[in-house]
Amino acid sequence: MDFLMYLLLGACSGVLAGLFGIGGGLVIVPVLVFSFTAQGVAHDVLTHLAVGTSLAAILFTSINSVLAHHKQQAVLWPKVTWLGTGILFGSAFGGVTAAYIPGDYLQKIIGVFAVLMSLQMFSGWRPAGQASSLSKPVMTISGGVIGWASAIFGIGGGSLMVPFLTWKGVDIKKAVATSAACGLPIAFSGALSFMYMGWQKATLPQYSMGFVYLPALFGIALTSFFFARLGAKLAHQLPPVMLKRLFALLLALVGANFLL
Repeated sequence: MDFLMYLLLGACSGVLAGLFGIGGGLVIVPVLVFSFTAQGVAHDVLTHLAVGTSLAAILFTSINSVLAHHKQQAVLWPKVTWLGTGILFGSAFGGVTAAYIPGDYLQKIIGVFAVLMSLQMFSGWRPAGQASSLSKPVMTISGGVIGWASAIFGIGGGSLMVPFLTWKGVDIKKAVATSAACGLPIAFSGALSFMYMGWQKATLPQYSMGFVYLPALFGIALTSFFFARLGAKLAHQLPPVMLKRLFALLLALVGANFLL
């Protein structure tokens, strides 16, 4: 039954990854927290296990999403290169940072982030665009900050990267596509960091590699890999305003649950 839930979760996160360039972590983390709680996973590792597993799953989710966006010639690869350089270091440090945050506090931090993202998605607010081009140092530093925060929240970075790129004058569809590509280094570096930081934890459940739970990872990866392509196609064909607002409502409920 748990594995079936992981398959469904992978399908949902895959569609969201392709549609919004968000990696799906904003859905994966809370669902895994609820699932691990029901399974009786030790409270001291529960949230960290959900975040680490989410990052590892996003690696699979992002691949197909990026391929689909690349076919649309929407990925700005030169920007991905410089943003990704900062992301690799930032997300690794984010994994280390999260390991020293108690699980209860980490849930509340994620809850606040989910509520803020729900407000942003529901309102559709984005910073006013800037015509100035992105310099390489700015992209590297910004990538590091976004990677650090994304690893703590267990997300692919799109919730931060897309607004940042549109603020810098990048077209919204290209921002989503480029953000999806940036999810790869975030997921790779962040997941490795969580695996390393959780390797010696005695209270982890069986079939865990550090703070990555393999049954959940495989279940999510099986379906997210395929459904990400569907989401990417929808991103280039449909106005996603209503879906964004429904997703925003889901985030608000998740955030409120974590906070209360």
